[in-house]
Amino acid sequence: MTRACSRCLLALATLMLAVAPIAAHAWWNADFKQRTVITLNTGNAGITIAEAISSVAVPVRLHSGNFDFIGAKPDGSDIRVLAGDDKTPLAFTFEKFDGAGEMAIVWVQVPLVAPGSDKNLLYIYASNPSAQVQAPTPVVNGGALLTLRFAQADGVARDAGGSTRASTVPVSVDGNGLIGSSARFDGTRRLELPTSVSDSATAGGPHTVSLWARPSAMTGTLFEQGALRLALDNGKVTASVGAQKIVGGDLPPSTWVHVGLTLGTGKATLYVNGAQAAQVDLPPKPAVVNGPIVVGQRFNGLIDEIEVASVTRSADWMKFARASQGADAKLIAAQSQLQGDAQGEGEGHGGYIGILVKNLTVDAWVVIGILGVMFVIAIWVMVTKTILVLKTARSNQRFASAFRAASDVMLADGAQAHAGSSLARLYDAGLQQLRKRDVGREGAKGLSGAALDAVKASVDADLVRENHRLNALMVLLTIAISGGPFLGLLGTVIGVMITFAAIAVAGDVNVNAIAPGIAAALLTTVAGLAVAIPALFGYNYLASKIKNISTDMQIFVDEFVTRVAENYGER
Repeated sequence: MTRACSRCLLALATLMLAVAPIAAHAWWNADFKQRTVITLNTGNAGITIAEAISSVAVPVRLHSGNFDFIGAKPDGSDIRVLAGDDKTPLAFTFEKFDGAGEMAIVWVQVPLVAPGSDKNLLYIYASNPSAQVQAPTPVVNGGALLTLRFAQADGVARDAGGSTRASTVPVSVDGNGLIGSSARFDGTRRLELPTSVSDSATAGGPHTVSLWARPSAMTGTLFEQGALRLALDNGKVTASVGAQKIVGGDLPPSTWVHVGLTLGTGKATLYVNGAQAAQVDLPPKPAVVNGPIVVGQRFNGLIDEIEVASVTRSADWMKFARASQGADAKLIAAQSQLQGDAQGEGEGHGGYIGILVKNLTVDAWVVIGILGVMFVIAIWVMVTKTILVLKTARSNQRFASAFRAASDVMLADGAQAHAGSSLARLYDAGLQQLRKRDVGREGAKGLSGAALDAVKASVDADLVRENHRLNALMVLLTIAISGGPFLGLLGTVIGVMITFAAIAVAGDVNVNAIAPGIAAALLTTVAGLAVAIPALFGYNYLASKIKNISTDMQIFVDEFVTRVAENYGER
């Protein structure tokens, strides 16, 4: 009995594992028409960590490549964020939402990020006109005492954790920072926050300070509070804890760098870009970290996402924070889905073409619209001209046979008997000239050389007009052939420029962010070639047919004038 129960439990577990992926893709609420799947990959193909990270704030960058801003509300009030089970709502807040510019940065409170897994998922739902506005929720890392993000319009730096802590004076803000806006320092101004008991600690910890900096000059103070100081010294990151000094590695100028300092277990550890740069032992009686917080003293450059925490962050936490806040492509991937899509792989709603069409920008639609008009015109020209040249060729063949079979050039059937024949129209033009000169009437004089030349000139003039008639509208095909690819290329270049500009502003550089926009931009080039290629084949076919008809007309004119000279020329 026990063995049988074990087998049943194993079968049940296997069934649950098989069903789990299907359930994970169930739609949370049918009122929301789109969702973006966010993957935090901590496996071998991502940013590997060995320990779970709990209650972490992750910035999610949305743009036209991974989110349909047209379908969402202009203010983002219909956005909801769900955990990986696609059931549990998560706290989130906007650092930036620009529906018109198709840019957004959403801070999400992630309860747990499992190590060694590519199944750390978040779901961002949108496109629900009836959704109500949600009150903003503070989203900060667990254990954070102070978090500064510089997203305030008035330039006053306020604690993102919901406290009333704020800088004493406004700071200069740069809108194109690392995560939305960043504080800008010019070496003469600084940011200062008043003393708070909550963020004071002994230098023995537990205590953590982390921030992002993009230095323009390689000297200055990044962060200072009492005995604790983070600074740049001739291009090197340094940390001071009382009398203890730690020196990190060299920093490149004008590049965003993540800097962190942890105090705990008798050690001070300096992190640069998520990796341990240096570590020293603290004295038995470390100094006290208290007093006002000063940021940017004699510093020139940008600073963003300053955090003071009452815990000692681990090496894995620093690694994850650097990757998530810096939008590392290996860690964060985003993919947009429409309701009913099969696991977001393009099987539903038009498949891959649907994905491309959904990501087309306005300029691409304009180019494709122009190309569509050109395509319709090219098809119309090819169809009408093909009917014309085929009808003309058949009528010419019948008229040429009748003309050559007639014994007298004046008795051959004319255009009325051979509708559509260009040869018959040339014949009628020549016949009118002959009748003006009474050719064929009894007692009429033979045609002189000058008269024959006049008849030939008149027929040649009609020959030119017939050629113009045959070649009419062919220039539209040449425009489609040469202009279509160039218009498509223009749309592609503009689309690629917009995509990269959007990614530069959002800071999201992973392939899932880039690929849809680039692929959609290339669609205009495909459209240009789709116009040019049929037009090229049609033009060459029609040109050869028109050339044959033109040659037949030239031969006929010479034949007609020769027969007139033989029968009615001067003797």
